[in-house]
Amino acid sequence: MLSTSRQVANDIFKSNGVVSDQQGILLVTFPHMLILFLLAIVGGTLNSVAGGGSFFTFPALIFVGIPAIPANASNTVALWPGSVASMWAYRQELAQQKRSFLILMVGTSIIGGIIGAQLLLHTPASIFQSLIPYLLLLATLLFALSGPITTRLRMRNVGKARLTPHVLITVALAQLVIATYGGYFGGGIGILMLATLSMMGMEDIHVMNGLKTALASCINGVAVVIFILANAVVWPETILMIVGAVIGGYGGAYYTRKVNPRLVRGFVIIVGFVMSAYFFINIYIVHHP
Repeated sequence: MLSTSRQVANDIFKSNGVVSDQQGILLVTFPHMLILFLLAIVGGTLNSVAGGGSFFTFPALIFVGIPAIPANASNTVALWPGSVASMWAYRQELAQQKRSFLILMVGTSIIGGIIGAQLLLHTPASIFQSLIPYLLLLATLLFALSGPITTRLRMRNVGKARLTPHVLITVALAQLVIATYGGYFGGGIGILMLATLSMMGMEDIHVMNGLKTALASCINGVAVVIFILANAVVWPETILMIVGAVIGGYGGAYYTRKVNPRLVRGFVIIVGFVMSAYFFINIYIVHHP
């Protein structure tokens, strides 16, 4: 017999935030499922237009009673299919890259993603809980900076990247750090990768976006595998959110494109700051998980 949602949530929290077969699954009420589904649509829509979908989907999972670490793992799994779909749109830009360079960047992304995902699973639940407001704030600041940086990059002339051994080593090490952060939490890795690619002299924003999307898919993809193998994913809620994110990515984006992109980005940034403040107050002032 399955235990109640609150009992299972407490069991998961005490077991370092990882679901086990013996613990069962979280039971969420219909209103909660509806909230998750609708916010997944919003998250999928935003990710296909401006990014920042995790500012809605990750807090939503926590609000319905899922502990922070399973919520983070489930959020990664729920949004990953949309990232893979976006990568397909950049296949021509990716085909222009040297195979050796792609192998190097994909390899470091996979290694970093593995390290980050393992760090998450081995982080005590209470510590990760205390990091949530700071991680959300960091992701919000990176997202807020992504607009001006991307605009500046678009103003540059198209040119070829400088693939000297020194540059390749520097970029590979930077990508390893970014990928580790991406496997652990991941908010804002897109703008970090754009900055890294810019450092090596890459100037075509479309090619850079293609690489960014492909590398993010690798980072999250390997993290998805690790989270699934570790039973860190709450499947009923995750499957529901996958469906919602796909609907949002393919359907909602049509309507969102009719809205001024600056308004969409501004809305996401406001939500990011509000969520950061909410978790900071809840964790450090109210002392409520």
